[in-house]
Amino acid sequence: MIKVRNLVKAFGTRVVLRNISFDIAPGEFITLLGVNGAGKTTLMSMVATLSKPTAGTIFIGDMDTREHAAYIRRYIGLVSHKTLLYDDLSGEQNLRFYARMYDVQNPSERIEKVLREVGLWGRQKDPVRTYSRGMQQRLAIARAILHNPPILLLDEPDTGLDQGATSMLGELLAAVGTAERTVLMTTHNLERGLSLGQRVLMLSDGKIAVDAPRDEVSVAELSRFYRQ
Repeated sequence: MIKVRNLVKAFGTRVVLRNISFDIAPGEFITLLGVNGAGKTTLMSMVATLSKPTAGTIFIGDMDTREHAAYIRRYIGLVSHKTLLYDDLSGEQNLRFYARMYDVQNPSERIEKVLREVGLWGRQKDPVRTYSRGMQQRLAIARAILHNPPILLLDEPDTGLDQGATSMLGELLAAVGTAERTVLMTTHNLERGLSLGQRVLMLSDGKIAVDAPRDEVSVAELSRFYRQ
């Protein structure tokens, strides 16, 4: 579903990603790890077609992201550090706006479905500014899956969540059907990353230092990259 080939990303003279390659199979859940500045968000941004590689290629299916970015975005749902929500609009109004952007069929029915999946039905008429951080993140996930994309990109979806909200993250992701989607998720929480992902990629010094099924790596093994 996602193919990365010889990817390089540089900002001036600073090289963030150095000739990395990997594949993500359809329906696979990958956890992307690394210290701050390792290039996780940079990589996520390129997969999401929001920025371009300095060199190398990213394919979504058989489509080159450099040539078909606008078309590819219809197949991707993104949850980033920013919720991309409008505070003065209600949860429902936010989703109606995005439903128009994505030409979602039967928008009222779809909006109710995703709001129920993320546990926000009943608060759909309330302005987003009245939502807790956890509720806003739930709505951001609802926004990301509204057009039912086969690929879901989660850039630290637990950022800013309290302990209660983060403990429910796994249940929430299961509720929105991640088992049926190809998922790439970044997180600083090693335990959570290992519990959710089927496979782990560790970025270190601009390269992939670990690429292994979760059963073949441990928190202790991965922790050493955070102490270097």
